[in-house]
Amino acid sequence: MYVKNKMAKMSGFYKFISALGIACFLFHCEQAIIKDAKENKDFTRVNIKVPDAINADLSKFPLPSLSEYGFFDSPLAALKPREMVLPYEPITSLFTDYAFKKRFVWMPKGEVAQIDDEGVVQFPMGSVLIKHFYYPADFSNENENWDLMETRLLVKSGEEWKAYSYVWNEDDSDAFYNPVGDILAASFTDKKGVAKSVDYAVPNKNQCKSCHNRDNIIKPLGPIVQNLDKDYPYPDGKMNQISKWQAVGYLSKNYLKKRNHKPLADWQDKSKSLEERSLAYLQVNCGHCHRENGSAHTSGLFLLTSMEDKKKWGICKTPVAAGKGAGSLKFDIQPGDPEASILLYRMKSEDPGVMMPELGRMIKHEEGIQLISDWISSMPNNCEKALKP
Repeated sequence: MYVKNKMAKMSGFYKFISALGIACFLFHCEQAIIKDAKENKDFTRVNIKVPDAINADLSKFPLPSLSEYGFFDSPLAALKPREMVLPYEPITSLFTDYAFKKRFVWMPKGEVAQIDDEGVVQFPMGSVLIKHFYYPADFSNENENWDLMETRLLVKSGEEWKAYSYVWNEDDSDAFYNPVGDILAASFTDKKGVAKSVDYAVPNKNQCKSCHNRDNIIKPLGPIVQNLDKDYPYPDGKMNQISKWQAVGYLSKNYLKKRNHKPLADWQDKSKSLEERSLAYLQVNCGHCHRENGSAHTSGLFLLTSMEDKKKWGICKTPVAAGKGAGSLKFDIQPGDPEASILLYRMKSEDPGVMMPELGRMIKHEEGIQLISDWISSMPNNCEKALKP
């Protein structure tokens, strides 16, 4: 295992990283290479040897390094996919400490995905979902000078998916399998010209299971037709993603769009209503746990756009379990009063015992908080009125 930009400053349950030597012994890792964060990173891309063809032998997974899969040409840091490694992008994306992401899907030759009645893509055996996390040095020029953090693979193996995380080395020439988690330093200039730094958290194997738990097995979160039904700028021209998947043979051409397959709103699209944008944001960032078959099902808080009972969204709903996570507040959402709403209180917190989501972020999403605050403020400050359909 290779570790880059190791942070001395740690918080919450991530302090287990200080026991890296023990973890490496238990997982038979290679020797860790500890490196400090660099303000002046060299972004020269390094060529390395990659296989001539994609390695699709599931019995050998996880491979020690990302390069050994053959999904991308050298230099790997260019993230140039091989043939049939198809890029995709959700309409609304999960917040991960302001990290940028590039996503790809690959399926074995001749295999075809289906879409079920709920709009979930049902992938064939051997399918691989690939997600890269990175920070451009300057967010106003996002296509240059990437600092690659991590690449996650989800591999369809039997009824369950296997999650493999790879951490990039200091020169971004390759990424190496890391099942124990890590904290990486990232520095960038945001779109307002403000220099910032982030402690980026790489999840360990158990944390992957926690978020991707659906019906007590690991499943993908993002690929649902409602969050894929949009145009994407492919190298050969812009095309609707669903149509593209069908054109390349990745998705059944028999798919017929259903009424409940309406596309989610883009949470940043101000032409959409506050409610549409807010519910899309909450579904993508919270709904993987807060649903009837998710890990937070006992809360009774179901943050899905399809939920017709507004109380299930948290409006005038008291929490199932009060305590530190609720502060001294009464309702998950107090209509008309964001500062009295537990939902916003937990979104604004950086305390590991309070913050929501509890995994996947180390800092607050200021823009997401503003969106949800505006939505709550727009509600009638009366429960009876706020709960009306």
